[in-house]
Amino acid sequence: MKHLDMHTKEKRYACDICQKAYFKSSHLISHLWTHSKDKPYACEICNKKFCRNAHLTRHLRVHTKGKPYACDICEKRFSNPYNLTQHLQKHANEKPYACEFFSRSAHLTRHLRVHTKEKPFACDICQKRLSDRYNLTQHLRTHTNEKPYACDFCNKTFSRRSSLMNHLRTHTGEKPYLCDICNKRFFRHDDLTRHLRTHKKEKPYTCDLCQAAFSQRFHLNRHLGTHTNEKPYACDICQKAFSERSNLTQHLRTHKKEKPYACDICPSAFSARFNLNRHLMTHTNEKPYACDICQRPFSEQSNLTQHLRTHTKEKPFACDFCNKTFSRRSRLFEHLRSHTKEKEYACDICNKGFSKHCDLRRHLRTHTKERPYACDICQAAFSERSHLTQHLRTHTNEKPYACDFCNKTFTQLSSLLSHLRIYTGEKPYLCDICNKRFPRRSELTRHLRTHTKEKP
Repeated sequence: MKHLDMHTKEKRYACDICQKAYFKSSHLISHLWTHSKDKPYACEICNKKFCRNAHLTRHLRVHTKGKPYACDICEKRFSNPYNLTQHLQKHANEKPYACEFFSRSAHLTRHLRVHTKEKPFACDICQKRLSDRYNLTQHLRTHTNEKPYACDFCNKTFSRRSSLMNHLRTHTGEKPYLCDICNKRFFRHDDLTRHLRTHKKEKPYTCDLCQAAFSQRFHLNRHLGTHTNEKPYACDICQKAFSERSNLTQHLRTHKKEKPYACDICPSAFSARFNLNRHLMTHTNEKPYACDICQRPFSEQSNLTQHLRTHTKEKPFACDFCNKTFSRRSRLFEHLRSHTKEKEYACDICNKGFSKHCDLRRHLRTHTKERPYACDICQAAFSERSHLTQHLRTHTNEKPYACDFCNKTFTQLSSLLSHLRIYTGEKPYLCDICNKRFPRRSELTRHLRTHTKEKP
């Protein structure tokens, strides 16, 4: 009966105080504690109070460094008895469930599906197939928006218990996942796994067509699109076509405004998991990929690859209309819209259209007045990261852009481009009234006042 409720979307258990409804009575009982001021469970060390004994138990790990379970053989400590049991099997060399492909201690039936690609559990709503019942349950919550796990500190809710556990660490400061090589600590096991590949140079995801290898699955998925131009999956709303069903699924979320992948650390949410993974690095400040030429570090291999083209001057992506070349595929796609006049990104507030998503993001800040990029030296704040970067050079006196003709240096690329027109004679700014041309926009603006008789 409870399972059928998830398909009919009936939430039978409603809170009398705030009318929030749940599929299960246990979830309602958990929710009711958020209204109660009664917190009978007190920590004997710091006197902090909790409404549930389980939350007190979890809190006590902050004082015990989060690892109350110790191994009698090597004294290594763990946060829960399950991890201790798994660890003890390493000493006993015990792996009771053998995999035909490689030896691994795990739930054998579920693990074998990694090799067989079997996905026996289907979602009745969108037909997506999953390898186990637990993942199906988690997936169904993306349709029902059910978030049964609540944080006692800030009342933020989550669809998965693991997401709540990750989030709680932002309050406790606990980083339980330790890199054995460099001793760096991480909030999440996924972050540690990704980090370890930077030490091992491990690239487990291989392209079957050209044998190119990648450290992350989404990098492989992106690469596979370079082999074929076939796009069999079309959007019913705007007719945009995609090479993979997963890309179509992600795209449909832009129409529905659906963002199922939430950051456990801040309120940001994303329509695609790889965007969440990229965002998480802004919290960890992890930049494992370094340029061999100038040592500049990057958070992603793809960003390093793009950066290397600034040294090699390589521009492998060409426009079929005007033969202009670009160092990034995304820049080519943005440029193509200047030919097609396509503006697929619309502002929800004023309906203004944009050909680039970054332009829409920038435009939205004119409505919100948001300035998220702050200078650590003088606290000046900016709406765009590039403006902050330019501002920082006023403190450092850095002038990274040099003229090849006279070696004069500039703090901004736009200043260098304006300067180069002295040598090239280029005058890209045209007066619509008298057809006179100018090398700089500011000169055109000044000139237009001679027609309008406007005084600055």
